Amino acid sequence: MGKMRLKKGDRVRVISGKYAGVEGKILRRDVDRDMIVVEGVNMATKHVRPSKKNPKSGIVKQETPFYACKAMLVCPACGKATRVGHAYLDNGKKVRLCRQCGEVVDKV
Repeated sequence: MGKMRLKKGDRVRVISGKYAGVEGKILRRDVDRDMIVVEGVNMATKHVRPSKKNPKSGIVKQETPFYACKAMLVCPACGKATRVGHAYLDNGKKVRLCRQCGEVVDKV
């Protein structure tokens, strides 16, 4: 299994499947299973029964996880879906790079 190059809060674009082309923010990630949950993507319906914590019952739509390899990071600088590269700055900090424009995405 490869390393996960996406982080919580990253803006990603889905590249395959039913939701191909949809962009959203990563809400959660599961590094062990190499899966991510993106807002508004891979929606499923869940039947909820009433409880003290949730007094209202009904059918709820929620995001479900999908494989991280089906999403690409959207570069904040150029706005394109891109692969993620890594580099070290002069001060020794490791950063993520956009492979399209070469800009620093953020510090690792």
